[in-house]
Amino acid sequence: MTKKIERIAVLTSGGDAPGMNACIRAVVRTGIYHGVQMFGVLQGYQGLISNDIIPLNSKSVSNIVQRGGTILKTARCLEFKTSEGRKAAYENLVKHNIDGLVVIGGDGSFTGAEILSREYDIKVIGVPGTIDNDLFGTDYTIGFDTANNTVIDAIDKIRDTAASHDRLFFVEVMGRDAGYIALWSAIGGGAEAVLIPEKETSVDDLVDKLMIDLGNQKTSSIVVVAEGEHGGGAMAIAEKVKERFNYDTKVSILGHFQRGGSPTSFDRVLASRLGQAAVEALLKGYNRKMTGMISNKVALTSIDLAIKNKTEMDESLIELVNILAI
Repeated sequence: MTKKIERIAVLTSGGDAPGMNACIRAVVRTGIYHGVQMFGVLQGYQGLISNDIIPLNSKSVSNIVQRGGTILKTARCLEFKTSEGRKAAYENLVKHNIDGLVVIGGDGSFTGAEILSREYDIKVIGVPGTIDNDLFGTDYTIGFDTANNTVIDAIDKIRDTAASHDRLFFVEVMGRDAGYIALWSAIGGGAEAVLIPEKETSVDDLVDKLMIDLGNQKTSSIVVVAEGEHGGGAMAIAEKVKERFNYDTKVSILGHFQRGGSPTSFDRVLASRLGQAAVEALLKGYNRKMTGMISNKVALTSIDLAIKNKTEMDESLIELVNILAI
């Protein structure tokens, strides 16, 4: 017989993402709606180890749906990677009689949740909160839409300067292992080219493309570069292009600017739906699952699969950048 879940804790781990607060709100209020006592863990897994666990009520999550970042804070925690650290974390959960845990984060956060649940008697459900949109089992992760819109807004402003000065701008965006932000913002921002980790592009091919643009009377260009692309990032690519191509060239690195800001309506709704689904999955007895959105329907995927599998990059979107940049 499945033990009834009576106390649930929620934490945010890894990099922050716009919409995490909306998800925290949904988790807490869904739990309260179903008669569950709710707790928040401060500073992610570090808070589990240091027993920084606080009770949450409906008022605790008032007026946060529109806020970026995470009210629970987040931190990288090397200690949680040790068996001693996880033992301390579990013992603190036991002190509070917590029998369910919702983890909002990315693949590293889910790896920790998976191990903790397998080592100890604690049920966990993951919610995908990362701007990279790189988790298997969901069409979109919380924060991706907001980050993408933030980048497009920056590209729009940079293009004004590029056009005014007849310049080539390389715009570097986040994406160490995944090029979703780069690809989507390149399409939405009307970029002339995009460089992503999933597809290697030679400098010679890029220069040939820019030469064609000049032949088509384009006097300015935008190239979006994911930080993890094979050429070493926007600065390195720009230097290589300068060696082959006489063009006034500038580089803009957007950095952590992309993680902040008020979440879009899409991210707020996504976070709310996935947060509700996480609590209700725990109450139904599910364990080591990730809530996701597939074809606009909530779906559960095992955390193990979500971590190990990679979402295939849509080659047609890469082709679309090239088609629309003529």
